[in-house]
Amino acid sequence: MYETDPRIVLTLDAGGTNLIFSAIAGNREIVEPVHFHSVPDDLDRMLSTLVEGFEAVRRQLDAAPVAISFAFPGPADYAHGIIGDLPNFPSFRGGVALGPFLERKFGIPVFINNDGNLFAYGEAISGALPEVNALLERSGSTKRYRNLLGVTLGTGFGAGAVIAGRLLTGDNGCGGDVWVFRNKHHAGMICEESVSIRAVRRVYGEITGSDAAHLTPRDIFDIAEGTRPGDREAARESFRRFGEVAGDVISQALTIIDGIVVLGGGLTGAAKYFMPSLLAEMRGEIGTFAGDRFPRLQMQTYDLDSPEEAAEFVREKSVPVAVPHSEEHVRYHHIRQTPVVRSKLGASRAIALGAYAFAIAELDRRQ
Repeated sequence: MYETDPRIVLTLDAGGTNLIFSAIAGNREIVEPVHFHSVPDDLDRMLSTLVEGFEAVRRQLDAAPVAISFAFPGPADYAHGIIGDLPNFPSFRGGVALGPFLERKFGIPVFINNDGNLFAYGEAISGALPEVNALLERSGSTKRYRNLLGVTLGTGFGAGAVIAGRLLTGDNGCGGDVWVFRNKHHAGMICEESVSIRAVRRVYGEITGSDAAHLTPRDIFDIAEGTRPGDREAARESFRRFGEVAGDVISQALTIIDGIVVLGGGLTGAAKYFMPSLLAEMRGEIGTFAGDRFPRLQMQTYDLDSPEEAAEFVREKSVPVAVPHSEEHVRYHHIRQTPVVRSKLGASRAIALGAYAFAIAELDRRQ
């Protein structure tokens, strides 16, 4: 979708240290990205840098851009382009009307979202969702999916939901904010305390009784692999607990969203150590006081990165059911199933494509 759309959208990858400006048309980056250092503690300099970065990209273009669209950390009133109090951007405290400011400077619409939402939207429009449906079609299955839960695993626990092609932003801009779900392991704590880089580091330190503050997730992964000195079992247990809490939260979200699940972010590189517990949680049981047991999810879960599970997932399972008093038959999808897949786009590209697609879709809706 949008592969042949000629409209140009200016984009930004905003971090606490670096700002990377670019432009996308037809789902392709069409300029050499422009890099600037972020100035998070000086509002005027930060705003000037943003303007300078977008102008540097615009000078590379042969045609005028139709919008600016990018992800920016929250809390924020994204619908009105206002960024709230950010720990990594002290100059934004009290709220900054960033969207309206850029609209006045460039004379085009500006769309700002969080990265979890744009990751999900990029995967729904140009990534996992069309890939899953194409896989089903090639296999002769009549099943198709319309909904997606996109989850980013990294510094924090981000997510976004797309329902029938529309991004679920919510009435307050909080749609998809799974990071505040209750933590299965620690009552009274947010789940992000167990599903994040700091969580993996903290658990490893607690198990070993050592100071793990200097360790990166890659370090702990290498310890789990046995290629770096350390407590191998503690490293594996750190990722196992991470996966268990992530699986619990994803299961709760899927009960509402009922779609495919795509995982992205830097920590997916350790999937071999957290996916078993994540999937076990999604495939677990829940009960009643009467002693009845039910599957945690109404859907069977398939790991599409497993060739065996992928083959079973695409196998046609619907059966023909006769329409009473007629010769007609309809397909009955009596087996419910949900695929879980790791992003092939990568989080950064998915977010950029999500920003582009969101802007184009919003412009089309305004016509």
